[in-house]
Amino acid sequence: MKDTTVTTQIRFAAVDHLIDGRAILSGVSLDLTARRIGVIGRNGSGKTTFARVLAGLITPSAGAVTIDGIDPAKDRRAALSLVGILFQNPDHQIIFPTVIEEVAFGLRQLGVDDPEAQAGAVLDQFGKAHWRDAHVNTLSQGQKQLVCLMSILAMAPRILILDEPFAGLDIPTRMQLARYLSHYDGTLVHVSHDPGDLADYDQVLWLERGALQGQGAAADVLGAFTDEMTRQGESDDISDLAR
Repeated sequence: MKDTTVTTQIRFAAVDHLIDGRAILSGVSLDLTARRIGVIGRNGSGKTTFARVLAGLITPSAGAVTIDGIDPAKDRRAALSLVGILFQNPDHQIIFPTVIEEVAFGLRQLGVDDPEAQAGAVLDQFGKAHWRDAHVNTLSQGQKQLVCLMSILAMAPRILILDEPFAGLDIPTRMQLARYLSHYDGTLVHVSHDPGDLADYDQVLWLERGALQGQGAAADVLGAFTDEMTRQGESDDISDLAR
């Protein structure tokens, strides 16, 4: 894992993203240097699109995204060591049949000499050397998430994006993955609909229908978000077909 004595800068400049004419992100402008950044919002608020735009997997319809001045969508080579993303479902991320092949894949893309040896060192670091030749399809959901995390961290990205990584996991597995994540010393951007996931973060962004509804200290933003979600929960907007 990398030394982050140098702050990483994330900048969104008037970012819009449309799909089939519908605004998924609208006028998002940010300039962030915090080490632990949370992104909160209810389902359909644009959180996953925000994460994918930041990772460079989606080019925004308008505006610009840069990480330390680099556009991750335009410079995919640089993006490999700049930013990594951990998806909600590891089955959407894993490509290879064995753990060692999966962890070595990104290293091979970076042009590392002997990527399998370096991948083996990563497994050692996590205390998972015995997983080396295990077939991924025999692992639990939490174990697959850890394989994905090791694969990303092997490339030492400056930013790690988490897109609802705890969804569907039981409490012990969530706690175990959280412990592994706590050792990551780069910039962490954690996307969630659960305020409890983000309570200890340095800064939280609140997305509502693709727009930035709030930004600031975790306690302030999460408190306002929880109050608004409680208010909405007391109404009957689930019956509104226009949402």
